[in-house]
Amino acid sequence: MGKPGHTGLRRILFASKFSMQGFAHAWRHEQAFRQEVLLLLVMVPLALWLGQTLYEKIFLLLSLLLLLIVELLNSAIETAIDRIGLDYHELSGRAKDIGSAAVFLALVVVVVAYASVAWSQFMV
Repeated sequence: MGKPGHTGLRRILFASKFSMQGFAHAWRHEQAFRQEVLLLLVMVPLALWLGQTLYEKIFLLLSLLLLLIVELLNSAIETAIDRIGLDYHELSGRAKDIGSAAVFLALVVVVVAYASVAWSQFMV
């Protein structure tokens, strides 16, 4: 049995409200998120110019979306860890480092995606 609360369209509206709050919190409190959003302002037009086919454009845009998703999850992990306490603990540090590694891999995906499409356009 599900938890009590809103259902149907009302649940979707409340969930959307909380999602927008999450974006606002990330923008307000996470410098890395702000930097990545600003990076998107450059990379989205580049994706639309660089990608020759619809699939290439989608591939490039999804790599950017993946980066933002991973950054939001990493920020959520860091926030939860900081809520527990700011004193150093090995497991807290490990959780933050693993989240950071995930963001790094997402950045690698972006670089590989853009480099591979650029290679196919200009070097082949």
